[in-house]
Amino acid sequence: MSQKIAFQGELGAYGHEACVTARPDFTPLPCATFEAAIEAVRSGAADLGMIAVENSTYGRVADVHSLLPASGLHIVDETFVRVHINLLGTSDATLSDVRQAHGHPVILPQCGAFLRTNDITPRTSSDNARAAREVASGGDPSVAALASELAADIYGLKVLARHIEDHARNTTRFLIMAREPDYTRRGDAGMMTSFVFRVRNIPAALYKAMGGFATNGVNMTKLESYMVDGAFTATQFYSEIEGHPDDANVKLAMEELGYFTDHLHVMGVYPAAARRHEEA
Repeated sequence: MSQKIAFQGELGAYGHEACVTARPDFTPLPCATFEAAIEAVRSGAADLGMIAVENSTYGRVADVHSLLPASGLHIVDETFVRVHINLLGTSDATLSDVRQAHGHPVILPQCGAFLRTNDITPRTSSDNARAAREVASGGDPSVAALASELAADIYGLKVLARHIEDHARNTTRFLIMAREPDYTRRGDAGMMTSFVFRVRNIPAALYKAMGGFATNGVNMTKLESYMVDGAFTATQFYSEIEGHPDDANVKLAMEELGYFTDHLHVMGVYPAAARRHEEA
C-alpha cells in the first residue's frame, strides 16, 4: 500500500508539485487547509506532510510558524520549489481575451507587473489549483488562472503565458513533517536544526541567549518572532541554525541558550537541501 503525503491545496497546487518532486514514491493527499494537512499526519491518514513556510518574493506564509510548534509533528526534511507562474486559460482563449486572472493572495503580487502590463485584473482565490479547476469548468475565455503547468495538465487548460513571475528566482520553501523525529541522518549539504524558544524575563535576555551561537561559531540562518495567544508580553521565537544537536559547538550553544529561556523545543533536525545553498 502506497504511503501518503498531505499538502495544502488541490491537485495541481505548488504543494502538489513539491510532493511529486521531493517524494515521488508517495501518493499526494490534497487538504483544504494547513491545519487539515497537519491533522492528516497526526491522525495517520498521511505518513508525511508537505508544508509551505516561506516564499523568496512574498516572505513568510502567514500563520504557519504558529501552527507548527503546536502540531506535535517533527521536521524531517526541507525542499525548495522554483515557482513558475503561468497564465492558464480555456482551450479557445488567447492572451488578449483575458480580462481577469484568479490566484491565491500569495501569488498575485508575485506576477503583478505582468498583470498590469496586460491590463488583467487580479482576483483572489483560496487556491491556485482550485482557480485552474474553476476556469476549466467555467469555459469563459476572458477568465484565466495563475497556476503551475501541472495544473494545466490536470485540468486541460492552455498555457497562455509561461513564467510570468516578476522575479527570476521566485522560490518557495517547504518543510516535510512526520509523526516521529529522525536524528540519525547526516546530509551531504550539512544539517539544519529548527527550534522555538521564549526568553526569560530578565534584561537583555535575547542578546545573551544569542551570544552562545556567536561564540561557538554556529550560523543562525533564521530568527523570527511572533506573539503567543495574542499577548504582547508573550513573544515566541522561531529559529533555524546550521548543524546537528550532537555537534560539539551546537551542543554548547544550545546549553547556553537554555540558561536564558523558560521554554525551548526542538522542532526538527534534518538534512539541508542542496538548493538551500543555490538560493543563498
